[in-house]
Formats: sequence, structure tokens, C-alpha cells
Amino acid sequence: MNLYVCIKQVPDTETKIKVNGDASGIDTTGIKWIMSSYDEFAVEETLRLKEKNAGSTVTVISAGPERVIDSLRTALAMGADNAIHVELPENADSNMAAKAIAGALKKETGVDLIFFGKEALDDGAAQVPQLVSAYLNIPSVTVVCGIEYNGNTLKCKREIEGGSFEMVEVSTPAIISAHKGLNEPRYATLPNIMKAKKKEVKAVKLADIGVSSSDQKIKFKNYQLPPPKQAGKKIEGDAAAQAKALVAALHNEAKVI
Repeated sequence: MNLYVCIKQVPDTETKIKVNGDASGIDTTGIKWIMSSYDEFAVEETLRLKEKNAGSTVTVISAGPERVIDSLRTALAMGADNAIHVELPENADSNMAAKAIAGALKKETGVDLIFFGKEALDDGAAQVPQLVSAYLNIPSVTVVCGIEYNGNTLKCKREIEGGSFEMVEVSTPAIISAHKGLNEPRYATLPNIMKAKKKEVKAVKLADIGVSSSDQKIKFKNYQLPPPKQAGKKIEGDAAAQAKALVAALHNEAKVI
């Protein structure tokens, strides 16, 4: 099987985000970058499939600036065989990223399955897998937390609203967006980390896959940090007095009732 997994590099969840000078995005100075956590489930699933299907290969793809190569090497250290870096500007939107990834995949031979994380931790847009599906004209199943494999057919368990689940059957080639619970991602071993540093990362330029700045549909401006949280307020008195004071505060101060 020819397995592909698409990952995104995002700021570490403990990073203190700052807005850049012209409020067009975040200040990337000093940020620690990591692979988006949902993408780890996607990488792990391809590696397990490879282990169960002799002769299979896992290729990891990431679109972004030069720094994303570090996350590609993390996936290589986990066990991926090949890596592709699609050169993409820092401010690219979901459509531009999806068209670039789809363009890189079109240059590959015999793609069987493509895995993504269900969404990226930074923007939470959850758009790129479905957009890639449209560009490649293949089916996509999202929010997948369980898979039964039967040859070229997959039965996917996906989470829906209300804590319920539904089963979706799909044939390859297909795109699967991995959700928490699909598996438990492995840690990269030190020997594999050292080997990953020496592996070649194939570079794909936008001009080679017919993507340009005109494919960006959304531009962001006037970024603002959320207002700082106000200190909590303690209400004294017995239950009746507390209830009365709480209602008054919700009405007069918070203005939610």
C-alpha cells in the first residue's frame, strides 16, 4: 500500500502568542513549533497499516515555510519512509494549502490512502482534508476514531454531535481525518531520531504544481489578542442572599440576563 499522511506544524500549546507589528498575523519570533497533535494520530495509523501490510510505504507531507522540515523529520523518526516539503508562504490560507498538497499528491504514483488530523491546533479550521478531497475527486471521511480494514474497503467510526457515532464505509483511494481515540501515537526512539536527520526531504515548489498567490482566497488583518480574564468575584452570605446577589451581578455587571 502507498500510504500518505499530511501534517501541519503549529506553535506549542504552551507558547505565549504575540501579534506582529502590523496586526496581520502572529509574531513567530522565539516560538517553539511542533506537529499538530491530531496529526500524530494520523501518522501512527499509517505506521500500523504499514506494519500489517508487507511492502507498504509511508510518505509524510507538509506544506509551509522551511521550518516545517523539523516536523517532517519527527514523522520520519516515528517510522515514516519518505518526506515531501511543499514550499508554502507563512500566511497561506486553507484553500492555497489544500491545492498545494493536492498538487504534490497528483505527482505521486498509486496513492491508496491519505491521512490527516481532524483539524490543526492553531486555527481549528478543519477545512484542508475536505478541500484536498475535492481537488483530487476522492471521498473523505472526517472525525474518524475507529477503522475496520477489509482489503480496499474501510468501515470508519466517526464521532457526531450529542456523543453519538456513525459508521461510514468507503473504498480506496480515500482521505481519512483522524480523531483522538483512533490509536495511541508512539514515541520516536533516539536511534530513529538520528537516522531521520540524514533522510532526504523532497522539495516541491508551488510553480511546479500550478499554485500561485491567486489561490489564496482569505487574507487576515487586524489580529487581536483576547482581553485578559478579570478576577473572580466571591459572593458572601447565605444561599438566598448569594442567589440574589448572583442574579443581580449577571444582570447588571455581566449583562447576560
